[in-house]
Amino acid sequence: MTAHQSPSPSGAESVTQTADWKALRGDVEGIADVAAERGRSFVDAARAHATDYVDQRKGDAARSVTDLAKSVRESSKTFEAQPNIRAFFDSAADGLEHLGTSIETRSFSEFYEDAEAFARRAPVAVAVATFLTGFVVARFIKSTSAPPLTDPYDDRRL
Repeated sequence: MTAHQSPSPSGAESVTQTADWKALRGDVEGIADVAAERGRSFVDAARAHATDYVDQRKGDAARSVTDLAKSVRESSKTFEAQPNIRAFFDSAADGLEHLGTSIETRSFSEFYEDAEAFARRAPVAVAVATFLTGFVVARFIKSTSAPPLTDPYDDRRL
């Protein structure tokens, strides 16, 4: 045997090493299965918590929309002399009341499915709406940012 060669394991040692590796692999697979199951249960719990939260907030949103509809309907009374304008306000109030009822009776998953279906039917409209929303948010952030501490065009600089 040369210095570079390792001694070959005997038959009993080889069987023991193979059994050890199989046991180790079984342990690792068991740990991976437990971790995957715990991950799934964590995701399920998070989903249930989020759904409960949305359902609680859904009632608040429905009440807010219904209150807005009542305000719009009250505002329409000031247009007694202009029936076309009053009809417009009454129609808007009816639509808001319908939206409030829809929010109250439908589940979060139904809203999500409707939004997904709309996005599939009109992807260009969704892209344009996303772009416009980003533009408006960027303008809002820019307009509310603090002014610079120093004026770059200060005349007192030499």
